[in-house]
Amino acid sequence: MEVFDLFIKTISLRPYVFIFLAAFLFSAVQLIGWPRTWRFWLISWITAFVCEFSSTRTGIPFGWYFYNGSTVGQELYISNVPFMDSISFSFLLFASYCVALGLLLPFDSSPRVEAAPLNQLRFDVETRTTWAVYALTAFLFAFIDMVIDPVALRGDRWFLGKIYYYPDPGRHFGVPFANYIGWAVVGLISLAIYFPLDRRLPPISSPSPITPRLLLGIGLYYGVLAFNLGVTFWIGESFMGMSGVLMHLPVLIILLIRLTRVD
Repeated sequence: MEVFDLFIKTISLRPYVFIFLAAFLFSAVQLIGWPRTWRFWLISWITAFVCEFSSTRTGIPFGWYFYNGSTVGQELYISNVPFMDSISFSFLLFASYCVALGLLLPFDSSPRVEAAPLNQLRFDVETRTTWAVYALTAFLFAFIDMVIDPVALRGDRWFLGKIYYYPDPGRHFGVPFANYIGWAVVGLISLAIYFPLDRRLPPISSPSPITPRLLLGIGLYYGVLAFNLGVTFWIGESFMGMSGVLMHLPVLIILLIRLTRVD
């Protein structure tokens, strides 16, 4: 009963996290179906939790950092790790996967729908589980954290709260580079487990074009990015915010050019 109460408190304290989580579940079911969605979620959440549990004790793989326990009793923790933190990795990894697919999936050679404003992509299991998709997803996963982690580190200036700290602050707005390597490691491990499962599960069958459904996950990526950039500017960190905008703008432009149909 106490765990349930803490879970409810977590939702009320971090509603934005669960909005993003709901968006992930909806977009993932639309794109890959429920059997793959729950496996993707479980694999990525467990991997993230194990890595966070390890890093707060050994410094591997994120480097040394510590949760200060300031919200114990206000939200759900698993051991020393806030539940909302480890669960965030799941929707961020899926969103990164969708952006990688948007950038790398080959165009579908089947006849196009004349009214469709988007290019059609091929979504068979061989094309969506390539080494290129694997590597780019991990990169984009760490890349979005280069916006998220600096503003999260300043959580005492907004509604996140000061929940963690680095004993040796890094040069990227206080975040050590090892943290981003850790994010890439979580992505690589999670996908290394998920991709073989994806290949063994029954094929995804859907008569509708894949691109509009893929855009739901891409929208989640840029929705999370916009939320964190908005908070960054709101707390007065204009240079940090502009850095994030300039980092991610080229990827967005390339993605829009690739997906938008040009006759």
